[in-house]
Amino acid sequence: MRFPNGRATSTVSTPRLGLRENWEQFALLVVVNAFVGGMVGLERTVVPLLAEQDFGEVSRAVALSFIVSFGIVKAVANLGAGHFSDRIGRKPILIVGWIVGLPVPFLIMLAPTWSWVVFANVLLGINQGLCWSTTVIMKIDLVGPAKRGLAMGLNEAAGYLSVAGAALASGYVASSYGLRPEPFYLGVVFAVAGLLLSVFTVHDSHGHARREAALHSRESARPAGPSFGEVFALATWRDRRLFATSQAGLINNLNDGMAWGLFPLFFAAGGLGLDQIAVLAAIYPGVWGVTQLLTGALSDRLGRKGLIAAGMWVQAAGIFLILLSQGFQPWALGAVVLGLGTAMVYPTLLAAIGDIAHPEWRASAVGVYRLWRDSGYAVGALLAGAIADLLGLQWAIGAVGVLTLASGAVVATVMTETLPGRGAVTAPVPHPAAGPG
Repeated sequence: MRFPNGRATSTVSTPRLGLRENWEQFALLVVVNAFVGGMVGLERTVVPLLAEQDFGEVSRAVALSFIVSFGIVKAVANLGAGHFSDRIGRKPILIVGWIVGLPVPFLIMLAPTWSWVVFANVLLGINQGLCWSTTVIMKIDLVGPAKRGLAMGLNEAAGYLSVAGAALASGYVASSYGLRPEPFYLGVVFAVAGLLLSVFTVHDSHGHARREAALHSRESARPAGPSFGEVFALATWRDRRLFATSQAGLINNLNDGMAWGLFPLFFAAGGLGLDQIAVLAAIYPGVWGVTQLLTGALSDRLGRKGLIAAGMWVQAAGIFLILLSQGFQPWALGAVVLGLGTAMVYPTLLAAIGDIAHPEWRASAVGVYRLWRDSGYAVGALLAGAIADLLGLQWAIGAVGVLTLASGAVVATVMTETLPGRGAVTAPVPHPAAGPG
């Protein structure tokens, strides 16, 4: 604005933290993340069957190679997204992720060999790592220290409801028209819409993180500027709370990678048709998505640790229920239980990271956590594929259930509460030079 004497003054306002204060950008990012989820949801029903029926891949390990490529690349992309979001801002990373994702549906539609599908999933992993990570980071930035669990519940609900919807829609389209190309037309719409929204309507939230960092600096004299390598060490093993969250995230996505790659084959071997497999493939992420609206907010009241440990055990119960039963209805019940357990864990782990990490290096901490979490896709696909080839589908599913059960025990034993006001240490993790947290 300009005063009457002609002197100018800045109209730039200080960013305000809070869900209500930033609801418009928050809601927009929820929509963007729904398109991110839709991209991966297209593959939940169709691609595992595509490996066998279109490309004749009989080895489970080879058939699950698309999940391995996806998981490895997404894990590394998460790390890069967190690191560079702290350096250059969030929005540029989001846009790059959508540009990389644009060719994915075309590559799968036109693939003459299975290697094209594997390469498409390399690009999809980059897309998911960059776009999903930045939407998470931006929502944490916008809401500030309050209601992080609710914010993550809304974010993950949007993503995984879209995963469920795309899995269901692609399955029904495939049952009517074939496995290719029609189901992947939806992917073109998702990628174009996500890119346009990100370029023209999303605003960077880096300023909100700086605002929260300034508030932290007034409240604590602890140093808050570790290097990226030090953040990696903290989030991987040096801080036991971050270690517990990282291992739980890895095992969570390990069992999700198994569910993605083996459950459609398991259900098909049990005599179900493509339309029923599509429903089962949608129930699990659908329940996961809806109930995160409750579990994320619940963790803001009850704390993080209990929900995470119990959620891992509920997931294991869902896996064993599917393994030990037969038929659509009991398998649907198992998918509901698995989705509920995952919902208890997923937003709560992200909220715990937000509790612990200082705003100045929080994006990097989120990136390291998501590196380990999404490595679970690759580990799960490799492990499940190898065991399935050696011993059969049932043994592969059972082994993953046992690992999930054990992960909950690690959380219960090692992790301490992170939610301020419930016995947590409210100060940010100290600089690594000061010793482990």
